Formats: sequence, structure tokens, C-alpha cells
Amino acid sequence: MVFHYPNGTPFNNNEANNQKKQEKKKPVDFAKRGMNFEDEINLSNTYYLNRRLAVIHKKPTPIQIVKVDYPRRSAAVIKEAYFRQASTTDYNGVYKGYYLDFEAKETKNKTSFPFKNFHQHQIDHMAQCLEQQGICFVLLWFSSLNRCFFLSAETLIHYWTEQQTGKKSLPLKVLETEGIEIKLGLAPRVPYLDAVARYLEKKTD
Repeated sequence: MVFHYPNGTPFNNNEANNQKKQEKKKPVDFAKRGMNFEDEINLSNTYYLNRRLAVIHKKPTPIQIVKVDYPRRSAAVIKEAYFRQASTTDYNGVYKGYYLDFEAKETKNKTSFPFKNFHQHQIDHMAQCLEQQGICFVLLWFSSLNRCFFLSAETLIHYWTEQQTGKKSLPLKVLETEGIEIKLGLAPRVPYLDAVARYLEKKTD
């Protein structure tokens, strides 16, 4: 099956997944459960939903199907499709009356988080959400260190603009001082709403 970006450029799935495959050579050690960062966030969202703490879902990727083969009556195979638009962020929803919008990223780096993991249209989207008073942030997972950080979109955008000065990554020391480290638990596994609550407390002080 062939996907295309909105401008018609073919989507190279192998190239797009190359970095993810490299980072998944060694399974993420979430209590040796063999699950990746996104899986754990999805389970955390289910935990929050079941307990009526928040309604957060992963955004579906909109596609337009243009070619389908029917090898037999009972089966259909999509041969070609287009991404209708560039993806924005991974998750959105509502928490205590606040609109939440966030992206989840991971790296195997140990000292910094590469800016290449983000795209300009994602930064633009987060800036637009902030203009509407939304709570926007990123969850950053260092798979080699087993450490997770909450970083507000305001802070990310600030450092993103510094790429013009030659900085290509976000130092771990910055995340330790300006972000909020999330200690992994059992239920939920990634208790990121605790970090959101701390962020809101600081924001309203």
C-alpha cells in the first residue's frame, strides 16, 4: 500500500520508521512488560477514563483511500492512500475543564533530546493551542535512562527557536530544571496528569 503526503509526495514508510526501529532494537523496560512508550500512555489514558479522571484519546491519522483491490468478494486490500493533512500532535482531550493537547516522543540518547524528533507544523499547532488557552505539552521518554519528562509547549517553543543559533537538541539538564520528571508507577504506568496538575499550580500562582 502506498501513502502520499498532502502535496502528493510518496510517503517512505521504511525511512519514516527507521529511527523507531533503531530505538526498538532493545525493548523499553517498562517493568519488563515488553511495551513501548505509546502503549503505556494509551493504557494510562484508559486508566484515567475508567476512573473518570480525564478523557484523553490518541488522535486518528486521517487518510484518503484512492486504490483498493478486491482479490475475492470477502476481502479488500488498500493499495494506495494519501495522508489528508500533516499530523499535528498525538493526543488531546479534557481534564478538569482544561483542554489538553500533547505529543509523546522518545529517544535513546542519554544527554539530550534531538529537535529533529519534532516538526515545524507540530510546533505551530502547539502555539495555536496556547493562543486559545489550551494546556499543551510534550512527554519525553529517554529509553536508555528509563526517565520520562513533562515539558510545557511554552518552554519547548522557546528552545525550538534557538535552533537558529545552532542548537540542535534539548539538553537533559534543561529538562531536569525546567521540566517535570514523571516517576513511572503501576496504575497508571505513566502518571502524567500528576505533572499536569503541578504545571497548573505553578501557572495559576
